[in-house]
Amino acid sequence: MPYQQLKPKTLMKIMHVSLFLVLLGIFSCTSTKQHQPIAKKTYHKLIAKGAAISNQTQAVLLNHVGQAMQQGGSQYAVSFCNLKAFSLTDSLSQINNCTIERITDRPRNAANSLKNQTDSLIWQWTAENHKVGQQKDTLVYLANQLLYYKPIKIGIPTCLQCHGSVNEIAPQTAQKLQTLYPNDQATNYQLNELRGLWKIQFNIQKD
Repeated sequence: MPYQQLKPKTLMKIMHVSLFLVLLGIFSCTSTKQHQPIAKKTYHKLIAKGAAISNQTQAVLLNHVGQAMQQGGSQYAVSFCNLKAFSLTDSLSQINNCTIERITDRPRNAANSLKNQTDSLIWQWTAENHKVGQQKDTLVYLANQLLYYKPIKIGIPTCLQCHGSVNEIAPQTAQKLQTLYPNDQATNYQLNELRGLWKIQFNIQKD
């Protein structure tokens, strides 16, 4: 089946392993003929690149958080994330010539909130897929931007020491979270629950 531009009503029904969205066709009333999709070869290349970058970034963050946990437990890991998580992703963004973000509907840091209608739409689609056990990468084409999204889930029990229930988060860690993130929404998750999305922006040149 050829890749095509999609409208909102069809977006939530698409169940392919990878989804290609031409967002100009979603949010405008203009003819889709005015906005041609990128080549299929380029699409697959960017999906692979997005997956590689998100995997690399997640591995780096998990490695550093793991070291912080070993040094001072979950309380220290919370402080580490507060101070270093953004600088690590910024460094990897520069290395890979892209913009790397983590976004979610229940942020700990407000900077990780869903930022626009595109983010919200992709979140809804991803959440529906996650409910039926399907984890899918998504590539969105918008003007001179290509946006790659990939689900993030609570993958290991250790995550629950900072993102679990009140019974799973140590009192000292809960106090540190309250101090650093007074508006924290990122608790009461369960193992394998959808936690957020990697969002990677690639800049492309207009023809």
